[in-house]
Amino acid sequence: MKTTATLPRPSVSTLYLSAPEAAELIRQKGLQNCIAGIADNIKADFLRWNDFDKSARVANHSHDGVIELMPISDDVSYSFKYVNGHPRNHRFGLPTVMAFGVLADVATGCPTFLSELTLTTAMRTAAMSAVAARALARPNSRVMALIGNGAQSDFQALAFQHLVGIEEVRLFDLDTAATKKLADNLVGSGLRVVICASTADAVRGADIVTTVTADKTNATIITPEMIEPGMHINGVGGDCPGKTELHADVLRASAVFVEYAPQTRVEGDIQQMPADFAVTELWEVLAGQKPGRADAQQVTVFDSVGFALEDFSALRFMGDAAAELGLGEQVALIPEMDNPKNLFGVLRQSAGRVSRPDLRLAA
Repeated sequence: MKTTATLPRPSVSTLYLSAPEAAELIRQKGLQNCIAGIADNIKADFLRWNDFDKSARVANHSHDGVIELMPISDDVSYSFKYVNGHPRNHRFGLPTVMAFGVLADVATGCPTFLSELTLTTAMRTAAMSAVAARALARPNSRVMALIGNGAQSDFQALAFQHLVGIEEVRLFDLDTAATKKLADNLVGSGLRVVICASTADAVRGADIVTTVTADKTNATIITPEMIEPGMHINGVGGDCPGKTELHADVLRASAVFVEYAPQTRVEGDIQQMPADFAVTELWEVLAGQKPGRADAQQVTVFDSVGFALEDFSALRFMGDAAAELGLGEQVALIPEMDNPKNLFGVLRQSAGRVSRPDLRLAA
């Protein structure tokens, strides 16, 4: 007689990593090691680019900012990130960017890991910048200009120090308090910190220029006369429609590299350019399918907007690290049922008993 095997029931509990526990994870692992680990995951995942079901993020824009969902999956795992961008949040004592994310099992749809991603997004953005710079900047790059000294800037500075070899950072922000904050946070890092009076002053003589400004506006922070042969520009702040940092002529004079072209053409600095403006997706360079920097004199631009695959990589790192360190707690996001066809029975289980429902239709 034929029998049907009973499959083992997968766990429906979800590991939850809160913001305080994520901070503790970073303290225990070390910020440098966390950024490096995320960078390793990003490169590994970009090298299997074609394994992923990709799409541009879904964005809901308002007068004050944007709220976005960033989904992606391979055959095993699905992830999404919820993230906002509200440049004026400082008025309320809130971060400009706040995020959380989920990893789920593709086979069952069960969420396996739920994590804060505000701290993690800062690390993954810095890690992504470093991965791109190692592929595109001159190998002997030692000086970086950092334009925009807000919440992301500290992570960018340290990522470029430890993963790229930067020794000096030249800082400028219209908000002098932000620059002081960054300079104070870098004390003891081993970086030479130079506070500059203008963007042009900061950029002068830099090997790498990182722009990470927050204002949601079509700005031209980097203009053609600031560009020197051989520079690598890491454009991080232009990340939604109507928000740019680089003058169009800077793009025209450079080799431009992006994460996922369909998204970057809408959100990145190349939104200023015609639809057929030539760009190279970074995964193609990492995989050796297309060249990166042509020579030491070429100007390269990484038009970074943030892509869901980077969050997938970061969530993998944080989930593995949380399990290794015994951090986080198991939470019941999904009801556990003796009979999966009896969802109503969950109410009976939780209440002990349920009175007879009133089946009268509402007027």
